[in-house]
Amino acid sequence: MLTILFDGIAYGMLLFVLACGLAVTLGLMNFVNLAHGAFAMAGGYVTVVMVNRWGVPFFAALPLAFLFSAVIGLLFERTLYVHVYRKPHLDQVLFTIGLVFMSVAAVDFVMGSQQVFVQLPSWLEGQFTVFGVGIGRYRLLIIVICGVLTVGLQLVLSRTRFGSRLRAAVDDARVARGLGINVNRVFALTFAFGSGLAGLGGALGAEILGLDPIFPLKFMIYFLIVVTVGGTSSITGPFLASLLLGIGDVAGKYYVPTFGSFVIYTIMIVVLIWRPQGLFARPVGR
Repeated sequence: MLTILFDGIAYGMLLFVLACGLAVTLGLMNFVNLAHGAFAMAGGYVTVVMVNRWGVPFFAALPLAFLFSAVIGLLFERTLYVHVYRKPHLDQVLFTIGLVFMSVAAVDFVMGSQQVFVQLPSWLEGQFTVFGVGIGRYRLLIIVICGVLTVGLQLVLSRTRFGSRLRAAVDDARVARGLGINVNRVFALTFAFGSGLAGLGGALGAEILGLDPIFPLKFMIYFLIVVTVGGTSSITGPFLASLLLGIGDVAGKYYVPTFGSFVIYTIMIVVLIWRPQGLFARPVGR
């Protein structure tokens, strides 16, 4: 039971790092970016190429995956996304889903359609036992890295000047510009950082989830469920929702294998019937 709980927490942490960039763009920037998984896939494939083919150490490849996805995100934001910010959500959905299919075709052409995994250092493989609980070494590493990232992201958004400027730019861009805030730069940096986190999540998840060209489509629904269940008013909501969904998904696949794949969708339906704005959304004043 405790081993399942541990694996569920690790999976939930990974889901959060993969989805938190979408939580930022959708919740704070009010932009629907369904191509978020493509940036995660980019970070994952960069890590696989550097580690498996070029022999780059795994821990050196992780920050490079973050930077690679962040740079791609910044370029796309400045050249493409900036023109869609003020469009209706339907236009944003159609635009970004088009980017998803383009990325799928491009990766299939360059990397092939076979699923690949990253080669971990030998000391990260296997597990050890503590008080009868089997703890996977790599999953423990994921929990530590994702926990540090979660705390750091929350502090940046709530305690720094940049977080205040981002919230001001989202609430009223015109007033924010009048106060001297460079709204375009704030949005560009936020989008780049969210894309970088997605790339880091893809790099960390390459060994557990595997990588193939349809990765953005396969996990798009998971990212949306995390944001929908957690609510879009803060980062805390998607984080707690990721843990809930990760534990529920792992436990469901273990205890009820025939129904396990549907557990995460069942949780989403129940939560949205009970709390349509998300489980941890702030109540709206009347």
